[in-house]
Amino acid sequence: RFDLIIQRFVDALLSFPIIILGLAIMAVLGASVANVIMALVIIMVPRTSRTVRSQALSIKEFDYVLAARAVGCSPLRIIFRHIMPNLFATCIVLSTITLGLAITTEASLSFLGIGVPPNVPTWGNMLRAASDAFINVSPTLAIFPGAAIALAVFGANLLGDAMRDVLDPKLRGR
Repeated sequence: RFDLIIQRFVDALLSFPIIILGLAIMAVLGASVANVIMALVIIMVPRTSRTVRSQALSIKEFDYVLAARAVGCSPLRIIFRHIMPNLFATCIVLSTITLGLAITTEASLSFLGIGVPPNVPTWGNMLRAASDAFINVSPTLAIFPGAAIALAVFGANLLGDAMRDVLDPKLRGR
């Protein structure tokens, strides 16, 4: 019953596009670094929880978990000794992919002016400042922060792909 209620709440959060949900949260909370972090957590946790939950439900049906249950292991022992270690690779890959998504979301919110305050140096603030005043004078002021965002997201995604290749036992033999 608890799982059903939580998953309906997660479904409701997943039904909104990331940037729209970020805009709504920041409109309610106001612009500050702590509020951006809280908004990113609210945006990213449902995506991660959905994936980890589905993986955990899949692992729960494996033979070694059923054998541990048949032997009489406690539910906590089954969770921490059998299910959690097998979720580790999934969590690491998800964290690297979520990092790229968080970078673009924060930069978008800051570019729109509702993220972190303008005196805090972020890539989104740099893009906004370059587009406001200096785009005609020096376009490189907008190119370099945009390229840095793209490279950081690309690097995080490559790291996640490499971690998946290393940690996934199904891909280890290839």
